[in-house]
Amino acid sequence: MVDKNIAAPRKAVTIFCDGSSLGNGQISMRAAAVALLGYQGIWRAVGAYLGQATNQQAEVAAAALGLEALREPCNVHLFTDSRYVVETMSGRFRRKANHEWWARLDEAAARHKVKWEWTRGHDGNLVQEAADKAARKIAASGRVDEEILQAAIDKVGTTDALAVAQTEND
Repeated sequence: MVDKNIAAPRKAVTIFCDGSSLGNGQISMRAAAVALLGYQGIWRAVGAYLGQATNQQAEVAAAALGLEALREPCNVHLFTDSRYVVETMSGRFRRKANHEWWARLDEAAARHKVKWEWTRGHDGNLVQEAADKAARKIAASGRVDEEILQAAIDKVGTTDALAVAQTEND
């Protein structure tokens, strides 16, 4: 007989996310968020056009977007090139602004066990670069285009991103 009170083991998922705000701080700014979710070497991409949002808001939205896309509670290793996100979610930065954006991320993270990790942006990490490029393209086009998301997945292929990240940190 199986004990239904024993929790099933959580899936281990890797998320690389990035936000982009073109014209950050200007009247004509256009922002987008993208997250690439990896599970056992298989990747999927989610994106959102945010319109008038700052770069920091787009970074927070990208992390939330990735976590919201998970269908069940997971153990998540989330990589972002935003120290703002990592330090705030780790409790080292105080939340002075963007409270509605943080509330969204808090809600998205609540059901998961998340390890927040900063990764250097624009430094050759295949998955981070694919997320960055997709976020920039969505921001520039003003809409989420499935071809942009598919191109990000195709670029990553079946890469084990966690192994790539650990190799870069050695």
